[in-house]
Amino acid sequence: MSKNIVILFGSPRIDGNTDKLTAAFIEGAESAGNAVTMFRVADMAIGGCRGCHHCFVEKGVCIQKDDMPLILDALRKADIMVMASPLYFFGVTAQLKLAVDRTFALLSEERPTKRAALLMTAGRGGVEACEGAVAMYNRMCRHSNWDAAGVVIAGGLQGKDDILGRPELEQARALGREI
Repeated sequence: MSKNIVILFGSPRIDGNTDKLTAAFIEGAESAGNAVTMFRVADMAIGGCRGCHHCFVEKGVCIQKDDMPLILDALRKADIMVMASPLYFFGVTAQLKLAVDRTFALLSEERPTKRAALLMTAGRGGVEACEGAVAMYNRMCRHSNWDAAGVVIAGGLQGKDDILGRPELEQARALGREI
């Protein structure tokens, strides 16, 4: 059965290692007949959550007038949410964190999302430096009652093409096919 997958892509870099890792995931997911929608959140106008709870009073409608309704509408129809990010100071990028925080608006609704995955790239700190981001992902899955479908982390990447030829690309492809 075909799945509806939404990717929140947090890298501000175009054609970098995170792009390539995400492209491998998309290739696998689409080859299995899944529909994939990707949002480059770094290119979108997304403000930080204000914690005002307007979205709870107004049934998922945020008080802010920015690009986030596009993402929220897609997530309302998604079976799977994938977060893709390079490691920035031991976490996901600020741009991705803004979007993730704003998914708070969906907590008051019944939604189809049942699974989530995390794709990350990292420089010198490698896989170990991603522990905080992985902990956030795992906690988010538990809080949302999502199945943690998988994590693919490619560490030790310095140059923009360092991921080429790495096994993590096939791991991402396989995760996309199997998800």
